[in-house]
Amino acid sequence: MKRTNYAGLIDEQYLGQSVTLTGWVQKRRDFGDLIFVDLRDREGLVQLTFNATHQEALNVAEKMRNEYVIAIKGTVINRDKSQINNKIRSGKIEIDVIDAEILATSKTPPFYIENGVNANEELKLQYRYLDLRRPEMQKNLRIRSKIMSSAMQFMDEHDFINIETPILAKSTPEGARDYLVPSRIFPGSFYALPQSPQLFKQLLMGAGFDRYFQIARAFRDEDLRGDRQPEFTQMDVETSFMSADEIRDLVNQWVKCMMHDVVGFDLDISNIPTLTWQESMDKFGTDKPDLRIQYELKDLSKIVDKSEFGVFTGAIKNGGVVKAIAVPGGAEHYSRKDIDKMAQYIERFGAKGLAWLKVTDDGISGPIAKFFDDSSELLSAVEAHSGDLILFAAGRTDIVAATLDYLRRQTAKDLELIDTNNPWAFAWIVDWPLFEYSEDFDRWIAAHHPFTMPNEDDLHYLNDGEDPHKAHAQSYDLVLNGYELGSGSIRIHRMDVQEKMLKALGFTKEAAHEAFGFLLEGMEYGFPPMGGIALGLDRLAMLLAGQENIREVIAFPKNSRATEPMTEAPTRIHDNQLNDLGLIVPESH
Repeated sequence: MKRTNYAGLIDEQYLGQSVTLTGWVQKRRDFGDLIFVDLRDREGLVQLTFNATHQEALNVAEKMRNEYVIAIKGTVINRDKSQINNKIRSGKIEIDVIDAEILATSKTPPFYIENGVNANEELKLQYRYLDLRRPEMQKNLRIRSKIMSSAMQFMDEHDFINIETPILAKSTPEGARDYLVPSRIFPGSFYALPQSPQLFKQLLMGAGFDRYFQIARAFRDEDLRGDRQPEFTQMDVETSFMSADEIRDLVNQWVKCMMHDVVGFDLDISNIPTLTWQESMDKFGTDKPDLRIQYELKDLSKIVDKSEFGVFTGAIKNGGVVKAIAVPGGAEHYSRKDIDKMAQYIERFGAKGLAWLKVTDDGISGPIAKFFDDSSELLSAVEAHSGDLILFAAGRTDIVAATLDYLRRQTAKDLELIDTNNPWAFAWIVDWPLFEYSEDFDRWIAAHHPFTMPNEDDLHYLNDGEDPHKAHAQSYDLVLNGYELGSGSIRIHRMDVQEKMLKALGFTKEAAHEAFGFLLEGMEYGFPPMGGIALGLDRLAMLLAGQENIREVIAFPKNSRATEPMTEAPTRIHDNQLNDLGLIVPESH
């Protein structure tokens, strides 16, 4: 039997027609001489009816079980009015089956193939091919597919050339740890999987292609979380002779097109705000703010610097700050026990405790209320009203920022204070510091990457005798609903500036040429001014699909330990393979 239609697309317009359908048995209900089967394929469900009028088909239906693969032929008829299901497209019709065939049998699945299934994630990843049968997973991956199709079409229409760059490349120190691939032909030598196509796309601009893009795979050996995977997909874009404003405008146009194509949302790109990095950190405590949350961080350092509360005055005396947020309606929602739990959680950011106040019609109450004889100035500064909960953070600037960023997001989620009238809150974050201090590496690193052009007015900071860490970059990040979607910059195209940048990062001239010699040599042959951006498609798909974990939009993801339960990767390899590669792995490992 050759399929004529997708099962989930059959509706009233097919009444009276003969159809041949294939798919999986979702559910079977046996009433003797009458059997109902829900048939599922990628487009949805349709109800099949088997009865004694077509005895051979009924005999086949008696053998059917959940997840059997079947083919049927029948006539589309109206359902009994009592069985109409308005939740699905085929809910007013059913198929009167005249012929049926079982194409494959199935063992009982380890979990139900349905949306919202209550199964352990490890189990679902182990049987990912079954998990992917669930309608919500099919929807997620189709959203991802639409995003990629939109990107390909838009870039083609705007004269970008799709060029693939190497997966096996040279290891270069760009930030995260590389995944390394040993060479059999050159024992002791290794390829690296690309953290991004950054160097290659700059070389393509030097080659004169002018507009490049690629749906690129990238790899980083770093600790995982819900929105991060060791291998990920990005839309990689590079241009010549375009300013940062022009590149952002181009991306805005794609975002508008993509949002319409994928989720049917007409985005007004004229309203996408642009914030400086400093503004974002001051107001939200993060460089990827969720602008759907209305309340902001307020700096109270000048108000409390004469306070008798030692935690506040001590923080300011030691060069720190005191900031707070006023959570609307938080006074009634959060008990003392709830606040203690939050205090315990924020210890991971380096916070030493959580000071708080509740605002009432009569003023303020709470453990530190006694330190505020007149609360009017405080309430005005933090924009608090009766019923609000004020949460304070005091100490080093970065600790205060991380603490209040978390508390702002968590309280907004708890109290449902995320603005539903603004479902897609995009923003651009610009004017980033050129360098940032890494606690992991205990040294200064490039805030984006070592090839980011400083602001023209800051170039002098790279000269000998000046402090390069004061420089800001011609860089820009696109943010959506509190997640970084893309990161880009104008690139360094001048050899003298690139050498100064690498020197500021601690590279000697010899070390720089050993790591990036091919790029530096290319610059000597006339590189054009260039800039670009890399947009994370996995994270974008996660947000548009309404998911909170990036694994829900990747067909075969790694778990939180960077392993893949279905194939059990990574695995040890046989000794003969190690010998071929000239490698020795100690037994203890």
